[in-house]
Amino acid sequence: MAENLSPDIHGPKPIDEIALRLGVKPEYLEKYGQFKAKIDLRQLSENQRTPGKLIMVTAMTPTPAGEGKTTTAIGLVDALNRLGKKAAVAIREPSLGPVFGLKGGATGGGRARVVPSDDINLHFTGDMHAITAAHNLLAALVDNRLHFDNVCGLLDCKNITWRRVMDMDDRVLRDIVVGIGGPLHGIARETGFDITAASEVMAIFCLAKDLKDLKERIGRICVGYSPGGAPVLACHLKADGAMTALLKDALRPNLVQTLEGSPAIVHGGPFANIAHGTNSVVGTKMALGLADYVVTETGFASDLGAEKFFDIVLRTGHIPPPAVAVVVATLRSLKYQGGVKIEALNIEDVAAVSRGFENLQKHIENIRLFGVPCVVALNRFPSDTAAEIGALEALLRPENVRFAQSEVFSRGGEGGLDLAREILAAAAEGDTHQFPFLYPLEMPLLDKVETVARKIYGAAGIAMEGKVRRRILKLEKDGFGQLPVCIAKTQYSLSDDPEHLGRPRDFTLIVTDAWIFAGAGFAVVQCGEILTMPGLPRTPAAEKIDVADDGSITGIT
Repeated sequence: MAENLSPDIHGPKPIDEIALRLGVKPEYLEKYGQFKAKIDLRQLSENQRTPGKLIMVTAMTPTPAGEGKTTTAIGLVDALNRLGKKAAVAIREPSLGPVFGLKGGATGGGRARVVPSDDINLHFTGDMHAITAAHNLLAALVDNRLHFDNVCGLLDCKNITWRRVMDMDDRVLRDIVVGIGGPLHGIARETGFDITAASEVMAIFCLAKDLKDLKERIGRICVGYSPGGAPVLACHLKADGAMTALLKDALRPNLVQTLEGSPAIVHGGPFANIAHGTNSVVGTKMALGLADYVVTETGFASDLGAEKFFDIVLRTGHIPPPAVAVVVATLRSLKYQGGVKIEALNIEDVAAVSRGFENLQKHIENIRLFGVPCVVALNRFPSDTAAEIGALEALLRPENVRFAQSEVFSRGGEGGLDLAREILAAAAEGDTHQFPFLYPLEMPLLDKVETVARKIYGAAGIAMEGKVRRRILKLEKDGFGQLPVCIAKTQYSLSDDPEHLGRPRDFTLIVTDAWIFAGAGFAVVQCGEILTMPGLPRTPAAEKIDVADDGSITGIT
């Protein structure tokens, strides 16, 4: 493809044109209206070309407003296409929780967005609802078995680990009691709700390579324990077939486009602070089989989404390691990590940029632990000053890392050309790099947690109550010891304390809970106070969303 630095943009193109440009066979395209479609998984077997190069976008520790990873990833793929490369973006689909809660939308921003944004932010093609339904079907089957078996059956009613989910922030549902009202209504017991993005079914959905793998993983879900203490799996309840039936159509990746007409696969949406934080394996694999360069985004910073991408997603063996990792930085986040309050982040403060730099420095180190070439992208805001940018450039020089400013929010792909060129150069240099996992699977679970804590977070060690240690040791006894660990912790700090900013050193990571995602293939280890069901903020984004008389939606960002 020749360079096209000024593409002709006249609104979204029919999805048939985007699919044709990407190389999807027409018979494998199932359209959802004019601008959305699903790609049949049979297209994967048609992709005989050499897979494209993967570009992973992560970030430094974010402010509560986020640092623009998704916007950067979308603008970057537009820039690569302007440079004549065949590029696509593969990212997560939004959860309704953040859309109506803190974020107000998750399809990029400004001139670097995927469209149709309102559809993608809301019901899209129904994948989130399918995942919610499949998860809750299993919960209903668990309670049905308890009801008919009473206390003498397969499941111990006091040791059920499977909760319900919904794709909405609702704090009052975190802990509930079900089955009250008499024997006709089941066995009374304590349980609760998590958000769909934290569901194991979501994690399985995003890690399964095909329908067969999806069903097998669902069958391995641990829903609780028997009266004798043995794990009880979804397959023991004969739930795997019906759950897979609910997910069959959803597993096909969704195809949409950017504002500049670049192909975008938007599929799956696990959170990175309480799950593994990456779009579906089948979506990324589909894109790699069709494009020369695929940009993907991992949730939050390198200590969360990126580490889990390396140590969990890549262990599936379904997609290759990234050729390049982009670490998105903002002067706002540097100043925030340097101790500046949220309300003062738009005020020039060169000293705070310097104080907060050690946080970015640690994220660069984390990427290099995995042997992946790194490019720092400064996502520019209108309030950024020349003095602050100069200070950051000076601090980066001793790091010997590639750097570029990104203005994709205001300028689209044109504002990402310098970043795209740095990434192409880094990708060309990185063909021979060796990718190491952070720890071997044979290592005990507690040692894996401590390895992540020391190497990625910078902790001096880990600590926990005896009951938590015993819980982790039981997971090993039950046969789950050789799984990777998915650490659930705050996204606002490298530590487990959201108020511990900058680059925390010599702290102790506090492990507060642990459970198994046997079907997904990892153990979840909770550190500090982290909620698997978020609550709405004082002024939720939902209050600003409205529908005009003509049906147009306002207020979704």
